[in-house]
Amino acid sequence: MSGVWVFKHNGVFILENPGAEASEGRQGGSSRRKVLVHLPSGQVVTSYSSLEQILRNLGWERYYGGDPDLFQFHKHSSIDLISLPRDFSKFTSVYMYDIVVKNPNIFHVRDM
Repeated sequence: MSGVWVFKHNGVFILENPGAEASEGRQGGSSRRKVLVHLPSGQVVTSYSSLEQILRNLGWERYYGGDPDLFQFHKHSSIDLISLPRDFSKFTSVYMYDIVVKNPNIFHVRDM
C-alpha cells in the first residue's frame, strides 16, 4: 500500500492517494522517489548508519529481536518500535513515514 499519510487537524491520520506509486510505475509515468530528511541538519538520510546515529541521539536503541531480516529500534520511554528492512534499497516511504510519526518535528519526507 502506498500513498501519503496526512495528519488532519482533528488528530486523525488518513492515507491520501493510495496506490499512487504502484499505478504510476505500471503506466510508465514518472514515479517520484521519496527521501527522508533530518530537519535540524537539513541532511537527507542516505544510509542506515547515518539514520542510526540520528536515532541514537534521540534516545532510540537498537533492538535485536527475533527477525534477522529487520533492522529495529526502540525507546525505553515508550512502547514504539521502528522496524526497517535490513536492505536499505527497500527503505520506502512507508518506513520513512513511520519514523516521521514517531519523531515529530525531527524528520520530513520529501519528493526527490
